[in-house]
Amino acid sequence: MVGACTAKRGIVMADLLIELYSEEIPAGMQGGAADQLHRKISEFLAAFGVAADTMESHVSPQRLALIATGLPQNLPNRQEQKKGPRVDAPEKAIEGFLRANGLGSTGGLSVQEDKRGAFFVLEIDEKGGALADDLAAFMPAMIEGFQWPKSMRWGSGSLRWVRPLRSILCVFDGQPVPFNVGGIESGSETYGHRFMAPDAITITDPHDYVGALDKAHVLVDAAVREAMIVESSTALATGVDCDLVEDAELISETAGLVEWPVPLLGQIDAEFMDVPEEVLISVMRTHQKYFALRDRSGKLAPYFITISNMEADDKGAAIIAGNERVLRARLSDGRFFWDQDRKETLLSRLPSLEKITFQAKLGTVADKAERIAALAAELAPALSADKKTAQKAAQLCKADLVSGMVYEFPEL
Repeated sequence: MVGACTAKRGIVMADLLIELYSEEIPAGMQGGAADQLHRKISEFLAAFGVAADTMESHVSPQRLALIATGLPQNLPNRQEQKKGPRVDAPEKAIEGFLRANGLGSTGGLSVQEDKRGAFFVLEIDEKGGALADDLAAFMPAMIEGFQWPKSMRWGSGSLRWVRPLRSILCVFDGQPVPFNVGGIESGSETYGHRFMAPDAITITDPHDYVGALDKAHVLVDAAVREAMIVESSTALATGVDCDLVEDAELISETAGLVEWPVPLLGQIDAEFMDVPEEVLISVMRTHQKYFALRDRSGKLAPYFITISNMEADDKGAAIIAGNERVLRARLSDGRFFWDQDRKETLLSRLPSLEKITFQAKLGTVADKAERIAALAAELAPALSADKKTAQKAAQLCKADLVSGMVYEFPEL
């Protein structure tokens, strides 16, 4: 197959492509999953004394993929000695060594001596076979044993995965590597964008993977998606004479929510612009994953940018209108609590802190505030600060915890 095989010192080399296609993987779990897949495949190869020339993993909301190049078609012969426990070691230690190596008795072990005594030794002399065969045997257990912070089962199967697994692509040396996991047969097919290009795509050359999915409106490289979000969002902000509020964490998160990022510009109703900007930004960022904008003077602008996962025929008009409607409801709540909170002073809220336990042995939040106030009074002279003012500020510093705003928006 053109492009998939190379020669290295007379050995024919091949490339590997693995893709696990599922329903949406939470953005916060994608990076760890990509690292885990990379590590597991590296360890599998290392067990045979093999390493890839290059190995790169990709992850997007619906797929976890890995491309490894420069692998031998056939594994090298393996000769190794595994040193076991002493011959007179406890029986459980000997049984553990036998179990770890798939042995039922010490009959297959040799005995060697050194200064510390006689030891059992396992002599391994294996003839290398086709890498594809070992890969087919390895993949089901690897997938079934994949670790997720949270996982689920679906249908009548027993397989656990972060979200329902729909398809497995595994191609080595231009050919599918056949195996079955949870009733899913591996093959050489994947799928494009679920809305814009949902048809199956056959891939036999790993080098075609990224480009083929790009044509199907899927950017598998998270860094590329992040760059597209920044570039397009900055252009939208510039179009309304504003600057994008920098937020690397939000950029990374939104890149994990879409496979084809399309930034869209929406407007914030003028009636909400007198609400503190911390509230506006928090509502947009935390609850809606919107980017905030500032005008050239540095003031929060009445706009937001949302990242869509598709190119709509109406250029996103319906999507923008829907997001503006949702944001309007969110900000109405924020403004209500802001207006209500301003009807009370921070001082009047202090008695409510006595109802909140800080820690069982340390008392209430009110007790904590008093301790902070005492410390502030002691430290103020050393910092040339007014003792009474510092003490009063410390007494009030926890009062917002019982406000309606913080109750509704705890991230504040």
